[in-house]
Amino acid sequence: MVRFPYKRLALLYRTLQAETLPQDELARRFSVSTRTVRTDIAALNETLLEHGAQFILQRGEGYVLSIQNEERFAQLTLSQQSSKALPRTAGERVQYLLMSFLTSAYAFKLQDLADSWYVNRAVLQIDMAEVRSHLAQYQLRIETRPHYGMKLIGRESAIRVCLSDLLCQLRREEASHPLLASDPDLASTSINFVSTLTRLLAHSTVRLSDDGFHFISQYCAVASKRISDGFPIEERTKEEVSHDIAAIVSELVAELKQITLCELSSAEQHFLAINIAARSIQGIMPDTINADDAEALVSYILDYINRHYHYDLRHDSRLRLDLLTHVKTMITRLRYQINLPNPVLTDIKQHYALAYDFTLSAVSSWAKHTAYQVSENEIGYLVLHIGVGLERHYQIAFVCRPQALLVCDMGNSTTRMIEAMLQRKFPQVLLSKSISQQDYYALDGVSDDFVISTQPLDNKGKPVIVLSPFPTEFQLEQLAKTVEINRAHPYMLDRYFDAKHFLRIDEPITQDALFQRLCAQLEQEGIVNEDFYPSVTEREAILSTIQGDGIAVPHSLGLLAKRSVVYTVLAPQGIAWGDGAVASVIFLLAISKEDYEEAMAIYDLFISLIRECASARLLECADFAEFKAAAIRSLKAH
Repeated sequence: MVRFPYKRLALLYRTLQAETLPQDELARRFSVSTRTVRTDIAALNETLLEHGAQFILQRGEGYVLSIQNEERFAQLTLSQQSSKALPRTAGERVQYLLMSFLTSAYAFKLQDLADSWYVNRAVLQIDMAEVRSHLAQYQLRIETRPHYGMKLIGRESAIRVCLSDLLCQLRREEASHPLLASDPDLASTSINFVSTLTRLLAHSTVRLSDDGFHFISQYCAVASKRISDGFPIEERTKEEVSHDIAAIVSELVAELKQITLCELSSAEQHFLAINIAARSIQGIMPDTINADDAEALVSYILDYINRHYHYDLRHDSRLRLDLLTHVKTMITRLRYQINLPNPVLTDIKQHYALAYDFTLSAVSSWAKHTAYQVSENEIGYLVLHIGVGLERHYQIAFVCRPQALLVCDMGNSTTRMIEAMLQRKFPQVLLSKSISQQDYYALDGVSDDFVISTQPLDNKGKPVIVLSPFPTEFQLEQLAKTVEINRAHPYMLDRYFDAKHFLRIDEPITQDALFQRLCAQLEQEGIVNEDFYPSVTEREAILSTIQGDGIAVPHSLGLLAKRSVVYTVLAPQGIAWGDGAVASVIFLLAISKEDYEEAMAIYDLFISLIRECASARLLECADFAEFKAAAIRSLKAH
C-alpha cells in the first residue's frame, strides 16, 4: 500500500485518477498556487516511481497517468482497495464515527472502535470534538455513561436528516465510498427510491435541485430502515403542504409501507412533505408558508445593503423574485432545523467575497429580531443571488484601463489608421497621444502603461510593442497579452496602501489588542470615528474574518471611514483569530462611502493573494517597500 507524505498528495492522486486536469484547474480546486501544484506532482511521481506509474503533463489536456509496469501498479490498486475498509485519516475517522453513532441502536464503547480500527483511543477522543460539533448542528448530542458506553440522544427526525446528509456527502466525495456499501439493504433501497422519485417528478410541477433530489431519495431509504428497526417519528406538526407535494408524498408513503410492512403515522408523512417543500425550487412552495416573512426578509436585506454599503439593489425585480423564491423554502428549513449542505460555500466566499460580507451582515442583523438561526450554508445560497445582482448593476471588478503611447513616423494618415484599428480591436486601451520617434527620444520617461510603435525603440522603463500598419496575427497576440494584464491590483496598492499604515509585529499580541491599537491610530489621524472599533469587533463576533492561508481581513459593519485606507499587519508569530485559526497577515479595511464601488476590487486583491498562497512570501518582508514589491510579484503570478 502506498503511503503519501501528506494528505493533499493522496487527494491529488485520487483526483487525477478520476479525470485529466491542467495545472490551473488543480490549483483552483486545492486552493494553492500553480507552483505548489508542480511541487506536489513531483512529490507524487517520486512516491509512485516504485509502483511503476507516473503522471505526465500533456500539452492542452493536463496530467495523465502513465503506467510503465502494469503488474506493480495492479498490486498497488489491489492494496488500496483492501485498505479502504478502515479509516486512516482524521477526516475519515470522523465520518466513520458519525456513521457508528447514527446507525447504532445501542450504546458502544470508544475503546472497541479503537481496537477494530487499530488506532489509539486517545486519537479517537480528539476526533470526538469534531463529531460532537457536527451533531450539534442537528440538535443531537452524545450521552456517556461509565461502564455503559456512548449513545446518541436527540429527535428521531434529526437523526434521519443527519444520516441522510452524511450519506449524500459521502456520495458526492466518492461514489464507491465503503460506508455507502456498509448496509447493502440501505444502498439498494436508496437506488429504488431514485427510480421512484424520478418517475413521480416527471409528472409533477414540483422541481427539486440535484442535491435535493438525492437527499429525498436517501431520506426515504433511511426512513424505511429506521421504521423497520422500530424508530418512528412521533413529533407532530400542523403544517399543510401544496396539493402537488402531497401527491408525491402519498406515492412515496405507499412504497414505504410495502417495504416496512408498517402503517406510517401522520407525523411521518408531514415530515417527509416538509423536507420535499424545503428543497423545492422554481417557486413550488408549501401553501402555508407566510409570504410576509419572506417579503420582510428580502426587503430587510436589500434595504440594509443600500443603507450601510450604498449598493442599491432594491428596484431589481428579478433579484427580488429570485431571493423571494429561495427565502420561502429557507424559512421552512429554519423552522424545522433542516440543514441544507452547501458544497460550494468556499468557492462562493472567494468569488463573491464582498457580496458575502454584505449578506452576512444583513442576515445577522435581521436574526437579532427573530428566533431563526441562519447557517453559513444558507447565507452562501443568498450570496449567489446578491452577487449576480451586483454584477448586473455595478462594476464588480474595478477596471483600470490600460493607457498607451503611440509612436509613428509614417504620416498622419497612417497614424489615424492605426488609431482606428486599435479603437476597433482594443476599445479598452486609452491612447494618451501620438508622437514621432524623435519626440519619443526627447522624453525623459514614459508615464503610460506601455508604448505601441511602428519601429523598434529603446525601452524607457515601459514595454514597447512593435506593430505594423497592417499588423500580423502574432503582433496582435503580443499586444493582447499586454493589454490583458490586470492593472487594477497595482493601482489599488498605490492608492490604499502606504508605509504609515504598515506594521510588523514580532511579539505576541491578542486580536482585541491589535484592533484597539490600529483603530486608535486611525481615529487619531481622523480617518475613522470612535464607532469604528466597536463595529470591527462586532463584525468579528458574527463570524471570523480569516479568509485562508493565514490572511485575515477585519473590517467594520458598513462603510464608516472618512477616507479609505488599508492597514497592513505582518505577524510572523501568528495571532489567535477564533475557532482555532491563526492569522499572520492582517489587512484592516477602512472604506469610505465615496469608494464603495472600488471596495470590490480591493477584496479581489486579497483573494488573489490567498489563491497564490502569498502569506509566506509576505511575512519575509521587513518594511513596506519590500511588502509592496512582494505583493506585486504575487499578483503578477496570479
